[in-house]
Amino acid sequence: MPKPPPGIRLLRSLLRAGKQQRSILSGIIDGSMLQPKRKRAKKAVQQPSKARTKITASAIAARANARGGPTTAPGKWIASTYCARPLTDALPARRLAYWLYLPNHVSAATARRGSPMIVMLHGCHQSATQFAQGTRMNQLAEAKGYAVLYPQQSVSAQSQRCWQWYAESTQQGDGETALLAGLIESVCLQHAIDRQRLYACGISAGAGMAAVLALNHPEMFAAVGLHSGPVFGAARSQIEAMHVMRHGAGAPPEYAIRALLLRRAAHALPDRAPALPPMPALLIQGDDDRVVKPVNQGQIVRQWLYLNGLPADTAAQVTTKPAGRTVKRNAHEVSDYLIDSKVLLRVVRIAGLGHAWSGGDASLKFNTASGPDASRMMLEFFRKHRR
Repeated sequence: MPKPPPGIRLLRSLLRAGKQQRSILSGIIDGSMLQPKRKRAKKAVQQPSKARTKITASAIAARANARGGPTTAPGKWIASTYCARPLTDALPARRLAYWLYLPNHVSAATARRGSPMIVMLHGCHQSATQFAQGTRMNQLAEAKGYAVLYPQQSVSAQSQRCWQWYAESTQQGDGETALLAGLIESVCLQHAIDRQRLYACGISAGAGMAAVLALNHPEMFAAVGLHSGPVFGAARSQIEAMHVMRHGAGAPPEYAIRALLLRRAAHALPDRAPALPPMPALLIQGDDDRVVKPVNQGQIVRQWLYLNGLPADTAAQVTTKPAGRTVKRNAHEVSDYLIDSKVLLRVVRIAGLGHAWSGGDASLKFNTASGPDASRMMLEFFRKHRR
C-alpha cells in the first residue's frame, strides 16, 4: 500500500495530537487526571503499601537525635506546638511548631533565677532543626547554661518558611509578632526562664523578624543578634522586601524608627514612658553577601544609633582581625559603639562571607565552616546584657 503524501501524514499527526490534548483536558476538568494511578493487583501483592504515619514534631526531633543532629548536646530537646487563641470565634486558631533546648548544666545561681534564653529565628528555606544543627547553638548554650527556643515558620503561612518581617501588621506588633510573643510568654510560664535575660536572634528573614519582635516588645528582650538581616521598616510587601534586601531603604532609615516611636507614644499609658529602653544589638554581615547586601547593615547601624539616642556620626572603637593561620577564619572588622564604657552596639563585617552563618556546620545550606564563630559571638555579647 503506497504511503500517503507528507501533507496528509502531517494532518493526521495534528489530528491525533488534538485528540490527546482534548482527552487530557477532559481528565483535568473532571478530576480523573488528578487522581493517583492505581497499582496493578500483582504489584500490590508483591509490594504491599506501608501504613501512613503522621509526622509530628516529636518524631522529627527523634530522627534528628538518631542521626546526630542538634540534640547531640546533653540537655533536653523538646518538640511541641503552640496554639494561639484567635481574637474572635470567627478566626481560626494559629499554630506554631517549636523546639526547645533546656541545658543539663545549671549553676546554683541559674537554678534560683532561671535559665537565660535565646530565641533563634531561622531564615527562608530552613527548618528549626536545621538552624539548630547549622549554628551548633545548643552545644555552646549548654556550656553557658542557656535555654534555646527555635520557633518554626509554617509552610501554610509562607511556602518558603520565610518569616514575614515585611508585613505591615507584623511590623506594628500584630500577625507573626504577636504569635511569637505569645509563644515566648507560654514557654516562660512552663519552664524556669530568667525573664531579665531573654534574647532574640536570627539570620536573614529570621534576623528581620527578630528586629521587629524586639522593637515591638523592648521590655521583653535584653539584646538582639542580627546575622545578615534586612533594614527595618522599609518594605510593606514581598516584592518590596526583595528590593530592600538588594538595595536597602530608599528613605533615610531613621524614619522607620521615628514612626515606631511616635506610634508607641500614641498608645502609651499616662503613667508609662513612651520611649524605648536601651536596646543592645550585635550585627554580623558578610562582605560578599548577594542576598541581603551589606548596605542593609549600614542602615541598621543608623537605625540603632537613633533608637538609642546616639548621633549618626558617633565614633566607634574599631578592631581589625586578620584571617586565621592555624584555624579557618576570615579576616573581619569589629566596630563597637559605647555608652558609659559599655558596648551597646557591636558591628561585625566579615571578608569573603556570603549569605551564610559564619562558623557553622557547612554540611547544611546557609552555613559556612570558616569563622569567626557567629554563635560564640552571640553568646559572648548576650551575657553582658540583661533587661
